[in-house]
Amino acid sequence: MISDQVRALLVAQVGHELGAHQMYMGIALSFERQSLNGWAKFFREQAIEEGGHATRITSFLIDNEVPFDLPAVRAAPTTYDSAREAVQAALASEVRVTAQFDALAAAATKAGDHRSLQFLQWFIDEQVEEERTMRGLLDLIASGINVFQAEPLLEKLG
Repeated sequence: MISDQVRALLVAQVGHELGAHQMYMGIALSFERQSLNGWAKFFREQAIEEGGHATRITSFLIDNEVPFDLPAVRAAPTTYDSAREAVQAALASEVRVTAQFDALAAAATKAGDHRSLQFLQWFIDEQVEEERTMRGLLDLIASGINVFQAEPLLEKLG
């Protein structure tokens, strides 16, 4: 059985994942406005992935007969002063999400909720990849390469 605390955190996480979807769409739109279509495509795909994460959690909740309402999602910016600023926002979001999944895992462990703990392992592994990808993008930008020239390299990071 899923504990009340884990249930509440999972429902909140659906909102966090949908918020990350919004943020990534905003970043994609920012790049699209600058004719950086490769960067826009990369971040649109990230947005889709975040929506998939929310779906994965809602499916788990439904499969375990947990009633819930979808959390509200805040507006997200669609302009950034630089590629670095956009990617830093993405990395900061991923670091927050990692902490949220760590808190979820701790709550599941404390509650003896092995079902949720096993479910969360996929997300914990995924967060390692997500943070690594955003740090790789920051390294690419820090290298001084022109962001237009960097577009073909994005596929290797994704």
